[in-house]
Order: sequence, then structure tokens, then C-alpha cells
Amino acid sequence: MTGPLHVVVGGASGLIGRTLVSSLRERGDRVTRLVRHEPAATDEVRWLDGSPLDPEVLAGADAVVGLNGASIGRLPWTRAYRSRLLWSRLTPTRALARALDALPDGERPLFVSGSASGYYGSVHGRELAEDAPPGSSFLAGVCVEWENAARVAGDRVAFVRTAVVLHPKGVLKPLMALTRAGVSGPLGSGAQAWPWISLEDEVRGILHVIDNDITGPVNLAGPTRATANDIGFALARRLNRPYALRAPAFALRTVLGRTFADDVLLSDAHVVPGTLAASGFEFRHATAEEAIAAAVTA
Repeated sequence: MTGPLHVVVGGASGLIGRTLVSSLRERGDRVTRLVRHEPAATDEVRWLDGSPLDPEVLAGADAVVGLNGASIGRLPWTRAYRSRLLWSRLTPTRALARALDALPDGERPLFVSGSASGYYGSVHGRELAEDAPPGSSFLAGVCVEWENAARVAGDRVAFVRTAVVLHPKGVLKPLMALTRAGVSGPLGSGAQAWPWISLEDEVRGILHVIDNDITGPVNLAGPTRATANDIGFALARRLNRPYALRAPAFALRTVLGRTFADDVLLSDAHVVPGTLAASGFEFRHATAEEAIAAAVTA
């Protein structure tokens, strides 16, 4: 696609959504933000208020981006919160997909639907490109249902499987607090591979998908393998703090709950950005250490 474009964004108030909206505006694109409150600006449209989304809101747009979903970093993962993790993704995705499906064939915008690298579960010792099967974990099941909800929109759907975003307002927030307190260290063995990406490359990746009209699954993950220890050490070096206090796997499961510990902290998944690489995308931050250095002020 060539600009200026018109992009509709759901989930525009989140970390990724806010940055995406700013980037779109900076390059001259028009943005419509879907919001849950009474519209306070001309670019806002209210939705998820109990009535279906009017397809006319999406008509004429070049792309629709869905980034809604409750944070996986919030604890504890009670049964009620696990349900919220699922439905906070399915409800808005279904609303967008149904509205897109109601548009005439040939007039549907590209649907860039959120997903996550948790799709693959924990798979030790293998590179996980977009053709790898889904895992069997709770988060993998959420991602499968999330993507299935988006398929209602038709063939022009990109499933952006986002890795952990290395940013102080993202997953690094609790890790930074522990590191600054001097109590960070290996989580379990620390040797498990953690999919990661910088916020800048996350947004650039979404723009790349839009501009190149890419459909199907797209791994938004950094190009270089990093372990939990690599990320922890890099953060500790950046903050000039020690990295030595190990948290055994059994302790993490006891304190944080087995599902959260196994799905988030102890999961081992070397996710590779196959589609991005094949389509000519170039990362600004090729390693987790570079991403942390760019995002974290010592």
C-alpha cells in the first residue's frame, strides 16, 4: 500500500496502540481510534457498548488493526482473570471480524489482528517459524481461539504473533523493580529461550505488514535468540545492579501459580521472524541487549 492511508485502530490506548497511532500520524496517515468512552475527539468512534460495530466505520479504510486484550503481566491468574484474558481478546476481535465480513467482497480492508508468540507454547531446542503448530499451554489455547475469531473477516487477515516487548512500561516493569532492589537472578534455570522484540520494531513490523499487504501469521519477534538469563543480565548491566538471586522453578510455581509460571516465565520458545525476514524487513534492534539499551535509562 502507498500512503497516505486510513487505518482504524482498536486498542489504541495500550502501549503498542499509542505508539502505532503516533507513528501513523507522523508519516501522514489518517487514524480512526475505536474507544469505549464517549468520543472526545473527531478521530474517535465508540464501540463495544452492547451493540454491533457498524461496518460503515471500517468502510473505505486501508487497514484495520486490533490490539485489544487484558495484560498477561497482571497477577494473580485466578480462574476469573484467565477468563478475562480470553474474552478481552475474543470480544473485540469478533466485533471487528463480523463488521469486516459484512462489507462487500473486494472492499474489505486488511485486518491486522493481534496474537502472541505464546501460540507455540514451550518447545525446547527448535526454531519456531510461522508454520510451526500451536502448543498445548493455556496461552497457546487463547491464541488459537483469538486467531480463529479473526478468520471470520475472510482471507485478508494478518495474525501478528507478538513476542515480549522489551520496554519499561511492558514486561520489563516488574523485572526492573526487582533488579533495582538487587534481588534479580535466574528464573528456573534461566536457559529457556524468551521471544522478545523492541517497541520500535514491534510498531515498525505492524507498519511493514500494512504497507506490504501481508496476510497469514507473522512472528513479531527479534531476529537473535535470547534466553531469560540474557535478558536479565542485560537489564542488570544497564542498571548497574547484581544478577545472582536464583528463583527455582518450584518456588515460582508456588508463589505465582503454575499456569503463569509455566506459560510466561519458564516457557522455552525460540520464535523466529520468518515472514518478516522473507519480506525484506530490517530490525533496528537486532539483539535483546540493544533493545534494552534503547529503552531503559540507567
